[in-house]
Amino acid sequence: MSGRAGTGDRGCRGEPGRAEAGRGEARRGEARRGEAGRGEAGRAEAGRGEAGRAEAGRGEAGRGEAGRWPELEAALAVVNRDVRATLTLPGREPLILMVVPDPDGFDGDQVYVAMADGRSHGNPVHSDDLEEGAEPEPEPGDAAAVLTGVAEAAQETLMELLWQVWPLCREHGTGMHPRPAGTSGDWYPGETAAAGPPVWWCRGGRAGDCHDASLIGELADTLPGKERRALRRGRRR
Repeated sequence: MSGRAGTGDRGCRGEPGRAEAGRGEARRGEARRGEAGRGEAGRAEAGRGEAGRAEAGRGEAGRGEAGRWPELEAALAVVNRDVRATLTLPGREPLILMVVPDPDGFDGDQVYVAMADGRSHGNPVHSDDLEEGAEPEPEPGDAAAVLTGVAEAAQETLMELLWQVWPLCREHGTGMHPRPAGTSGDWYPGETAAAGPPVWWCRGGRAGDCHDASLIGELADTLPGKERRALRRGRRR
């Protein structure tokens, strides 16, 4: 009986030995998997570092520095008068100039007319053409062309991001567009005969009664008296 018991004891001791060996193998496998996981994480982190450096090389977009583009800033201040008179923007903040560096470094900074949070839509207002020494330089006193371009850019941003037509003609309820004053319905951009100041132009109704609604920057004058007085009170606050 004692011999059989001894044999049984040896058998029981062998089972824990094999179990221990299995646990050791499991620990070694876990260590190998952990090492592999750390390697993958390291490679991923390195990839993120490369992406970050590439992003840093492209530069950061941001609000235009005051005084850098005086022509654009002056034009946007005029357009913002019309925005204030006819729209209630989120936060009641005016449109801004948003600067986006060219990722390839060839075209210089691109400037967009944007919402106060930096969102914009459409083409940039090419600031390079407005800086001293740029090629080609703008014609002296060509503030009308700058104002027209900024008004068009503001219109694109507002209509796309707010999903509404802007500005609207009070008389016809249709959208208006920047044009030189005194143009006819068949006018086209670049026509040399058009030399008036920039206005908001309305195509009119079915009768074809197109007209200049107001100078750009003076839409407040088209408001009914009550709204116009309320706007003036708001400006004095």
